[in-house]
Amino acid sequence: MATAVLDMSMSLDGYIAGPNDEVGNPGGDGFVRLHEWMWNPDGTGFRTDEPALRLMKQVSAAGAIVSGRRTAEQADHWGGDHHGMGVPIFVPSHRPPGPSVADYPLVTYVDGIASAIARAKAAARDRRVHVISGYTARSAIEAGVLDELWIHHIPVLFGSGRRLFDVLPARVELEIVEVVDAPEATHIHYRIR
Repeated sequence: MATAVLDMSMSLDGYIAGPNDEVGNPGGDGFVRLHEWMWNPDGTGFRTDEPALRLMKQVSAAGAIVSGRRTAEQADHWGGDHHGMGVPIFVPSHRPPGPSVADYPLVTYVDGIASAIARAKAAARDRRVHVISGYTARSAIEAGVLDELWIHHIPVLFGSGRRLFDVLPARVELEIVEVVDAPEATHIHYRIR
């Protein structure tokens, strides 16, 4: 059965986006810094050294994507194909999508996070569901439908921006599955208990 996994880069002080995160500036000021661990320094694509290569292969092996509406719309739904992965993208939202989504057959708007995760797991079969965006992750945790977290802790303090876990209704216990330490980031794989 598929596993729903949040995969998120985060500053040490908990920010997943910098200040001024808005439509013309997705991810806000300094957002690229949170993802340097996965990109070649010259900007020619994904890194091919360990552990970045192994971690990016896990993301690329996803059988479905669940993305928050804000994230999906800021990225123009990745042109209908999240980084060329060719897998369905489910967007939980209580409002209908804009007309441009009709051009993207892999993108489906679903009413509610539990439905989005369930449909993504069915589509992914035995592969993982890649969950992206902070609000969607928090909603999935609250609904009890998120299984695991891959948090990439970046050695930087942002001081402001958008935090990943600002508000949760209750404490959530985690089990550490794996820790991968690298100069660019500490990658921690958690299972939600």
